[in-house]
Amino acid sequence: MATNLGGLVKRLQDIMRNDPGINGDAQRIEQIIWALFLKVYDAKEEDWEMDEDDYQSIIPEPYRWRNWAHDDGSGTARTGEELLDFVTELFSTLKNLPITPDMPKKKRIVKTMFEETNQYMKDGVLLRQVINVIDAIDLESYDDMHALGDIYETILKELQSAGRAGEFYTPRAVTDFMADRIEPHLGERMAEQRCLGLIQFKGRYA
Repeated sequence: MATNLGGLVKRLQDIMRNDPGINGDAQRIEQIIWALFLKVYDAKEEDWEMDEDDYQSIIPEPYRWRNWAHDDGSGTARTGEELLDFVTELFSTLKNLPITPDMPKKKRIVKTMFEETNQYMKDGVLLRQVINVIDAIDLESYDDMHALGDIYETILKELQSAGRAGEFYTPRAVTDFMADRIEPHLGERMAEQRCLGLIQFKGRYA
């Protein structure tokens, strides 16, 4: 069943409002961003694996989204304290990935992303719910991919509101990653508002 992405951000925020570790929209949005980043990055890695015979992920196998996030309903998916402990290991691993100057940006960006990102949730059951919602996005569906732009615009508006309220935690790697993937340019007509918004987001909030 296709995911209703129009209300995805709201659904995730509603779940996280019940978590004692989350205080404010900026923290909720940061939670959404790191999970969505790993989901999208995993999908991109599938493309790179098909295009490059010798492609190797910079993310160790146990921590790749495909190997821990999916809940197949068998009761084996991590949740509760087990999931919280695993995500702590995940963050520590990704923050400390070995990188070199000659490494492709598409690999270096993972460490950069997590160096400035935090995991705030304290309820592992609620965290599992958040992961399940994001994992349900079908990145092979045109409708779902198109709706990612709507998610971006929603997050942008939320971040603008959070900035006016004095709370701001924009991971720089997120804006770099989106700009690198989308390559927006001033004057482009296709998805004009989104291109301009992305440039504005990168310039003002990175």
